[in-house]
Amino acid sequence: MKTSWRSASLVASAAAVLVLTTACGQEKASDATGSQNVGAAPAAGGYGSAGATTETGAAAADGQGAVAQSAGQLAVADTEKLGEVVTDSAGMTLYRFDKDTAEPPKSTCDGDCATAWPPVPSSGAAAPVGIDKALLGEVTRSDGTKQLTIDGWPQYRFAKDTKAGDAKGQGVGGTWYASAPTGKKASAGAGGGTAEAADLPGLSTRNDPELGEVVIDKNGMTVYRFEKDVPWPMKSNCIGACLEKWPVVEPVDAADTKGIDNKNDGKRGYVINNRPDGLKQQSIDCWPLYTFAGDKKPGDTNGQGVGGTWYAISPEGKPLGKPK
Repeated sequence: MKTSWRSASLVASAAAVLVLTTACGQEKASDATGSQNVGAAPAAGGYGSAGATTETGAAAADGQGAVAQSAGQLAVADTEKLGEVVTDSAGMTLYRFDKDTAEPPKSTCDGDCATAWPPVPSSGAAAPVGIDKALLGEVTRSDGTKQLTIDGWPQYRFAKDTKAGDAKGQGVGGTWYASAPTGKKASAGAGGGTAEAADLPGLSTRNDPELGEVVIDKNGMTVYRFEKDVPWPMKSNCIGACLEKWPVVEPVDAADTKGIDNKNDGKRGYVINNRPDGLKQQSIDCWPLYTFAGDKKPGDTNGQGVGGTWYAISPEGKPLGKPK
């Protein structure tokens, strides 16, 4: 069941869109320019290096793609960082993709994406102790092959995981997560026992012991602002390769937030940044929002202070922890 903050009025949303088009003094896409980010740090786990991940979470084909291989006897690994994680018979971590759907099951990872994230065939997969057999299923992909699902979620391996126990795909692009035995996202605590990302609104806050009240996305990941961006007229200067390390936060309906300053007066506030590269990006107080690919689990703030230009953002749009 969806929680109350998701029950937005379609009429209100349509009216809001009309207001947002002129907010924050946005430039026309044809007039907007940007500079390469110089404050981005290499992300953990080799992310952003050879076979760099694209803005959709797909890695460029780099020869690491694997031939479809049966998962065989699945297993449940109890990890220190992620709790219980599903693996194949070789101990390789299985993942799920936020842009897929479970009801009905559908895979949206094709082409180069499927090279970086090889789909797990349903044939030959067997449930171990710890996974309800009824949760295992399959979905027919666009190429006609059958892919394993857990509670409806299509399952993948990650090409950059090279040995049993690797989980380098965790959190990539803010859309890829190791699978818990229930089919939910694995996270710190036994079996992903912390607050489920699906239970969080599109944007909300958490109390960080060092930074105070920090904005987080639907996956519980820290949200940042870039000091080289411009709030008026709103413009993002994180383009190209920068977006591999700092994915944009996609638009979130104001009704799908909790604790966020989402009032819009037609000038500043909670509006959408229509970027010249075609992406649509949420903002707070006209500051474009990002997550950091180097944050691997909820609560991470590895992007804080990177290059002296990236800072966690407050629900009012202020940079947290920025030196005065």
